[in-house]
Amino acid sequence: MNVEVPLRAVAAFAECPTWDPVDRTLLWVDMNRSEAHRLCPRDGTDTVLRFEQPVAAAKPRVGGGLVLSMRDGVAVCDPDGSLRPLADWSAEGVRGNDAGVDGLGRLWVGTMAGPSAPGWLGRVDTRGVTHRAVSDTRLSNGIAWSPDGRRMYFVDTPTRRIDVLDYDLSTGEASGRRPFVEPTDTAGVPDGLCVDADGGVWVALFRGGAVRRYTPRGTLDREIPFPVALTTSCGFGGEDLTDLYVTTARRAPEHDEPLAGSVFVVPGAGQGLTPTAFAG
Repeated sequence: MNVEVPLRAVAAFAECPTWDPVDRTLLWVDMNRSEAHRLCPRDGTDTVLRFEQPVAAAKPRVGGGLVLSMRDGVAVCDPDGSLRPLADWSAEGVRGNDAGVDGLGRLWVGTMAGPSAPGWLGRVDTRGVTHRAVSDTRLSNGIAWSPDGRRMYFVDTPTRRIDVLDYDLSTGEASGRRPFVEPTDTAGVPDGLCVDADGGVWVALFRGGAVRRYTPRGTLDREIPFPVALTTSCGFGGEDLTDLYVTTARRAPEHDEPLAGSVFVVPGAGQGLTPTAFAG
């Protein structure tokens, strides 16, 4: 498959590529630089919002603006750029990490464990109340759902596996966590992921320099290599949701990877699901 570079080497640690179908742009974040970006594939422009703390995920909101998973919790960014806190867990000693929005607009957020505080995965409602579903995690990533909304995928990266949970779309409850795939044949570890319209699970392998697709049964179906080691996440976008966007991070300066930190795209990689905006 042909790998292209719509945005070349600008990020320290890019994450969470999310298509916004309203204005047909790609949202992504540079976590370590506390930035949320909006890339327009039509003309290559990339606009940025800067914040006072790291931001790990940015998702569209119904009515405009963004919802952000930040170091200290979740915040809402209004269309005028003003920021309003929604949930705060800074006192717990954890930090916010990856996020996903289910088919009915519910926000799920995972956290990174602190020195004396275990991480967790939970749903944050529109009032800012957190409903925790998975506890004792270390580094939450890769939150996505099957096309019918009955399966929820989740990565706790240090476990080196992708897990699956049963999901009740009517209530937003997740249960029955169990292993889905354990990619032991690579130096990379699972990071961000997305699901296509056929139920295939695409996952970026951090330190593996690749994105893999697994069938709904967990069989390795495809692997796409990239010219950088730190592939961080992936998501479908484009006019017909067939382009796979992939974010990357930079390694230490002594590593010669000129394209590290770029946003990549694989045109025609598959058929993505229509993204859902946060209902808050």
